[in-house]
Amino acid sequence: MQGLVIKPYWANKILSGEKTWEIRGSRTHKRGKIGIISSGTSRVWGTVDLVDCIPCPVGIFNTNRDKHRIEDLSGAFHYNQAWAWVLENPVKYDEPVPYNHPQGAVIWVNLREGEQS
Repeated sequence: MQGLVIKPYWANKILSGEKTWEIRGSRTHKRGKIGIISSGTSRVWGTVDLVDCIPCPVGIFNTNRDKHRIEDLSGAFHYNQAWAWVLENPVKYDEPVPYNHPQGAVIWVNLREGEQS
């Protein structure tokens, strides 16, 4: 399984089920269960299913605040082409699972068995 590195504020929103779209500047072809890593913690905090990736032009971005949860839209839409990574079925672990963060990993981390709970 792979883990997605996300800032703690957004990781909490994803794992609580409040945030179902992760807005990124590139598309992903990955699908299936992924770990949610709260950046700077060296811990996997839970999992979600990455089920789709859809183009997210300004109009769609602005009318789907309930999915991406970005409150201040001024300056938030800074990608040439934004993509909504659609997330479902969040599971927050009772105890976060430590993992070994490889140097240079920014977006994705390969998680070994035992680092996935």
